[in-house]
Amino acid sequence: MKFAKLVLCLAWLAPHCLLAQQAKVTEVMSKDLTDIPGKEGLMITVTYPPGSSDPIHRHNAHGFIYVLEGSIVMQVRGGKEVILKPGQSFYEGPNDVHVIGRNASHTRPAKFVVFLVKDKGTPVVIPAN
Repeated sequence: MKFAKLVLCLAWLAPHCLLAQQAKVTEVMSKDLTDIPGKEGLMITVTYPPGSSDPIHRHNAHGFIYVLEGSIVMQVRGGKEVILKPGQSFYEGPNDVHVIGRNASHTRPAKFVVFLVKDKGTPVVIPAN
């Protein structure tokens, strides 16, 4: 009987675990910044499904975030956790470690634009501890 209850509990939890999908990242544009040698500007949109979150990471770039839809939670190491709503913005510097990046909602998606100024040809996201 206990085993049956465990199976039922896991079956109930499984769809909720599947809801925490990964973020969808779409490149909008990339442009060499010819007056700043070796640098490029990259604009992307990020859509967080309900309950989605990012692993701890860094960008080695200046990152400017602008929220379009929903609400997101952001924090860099040493900074305060903030909840951002449409029309609000956030900045990450090249030495910042992004310790929290997630959708504030478990029921609604969130979408935001990110503009990065970074070294040309370098990865956009770098895992960090």
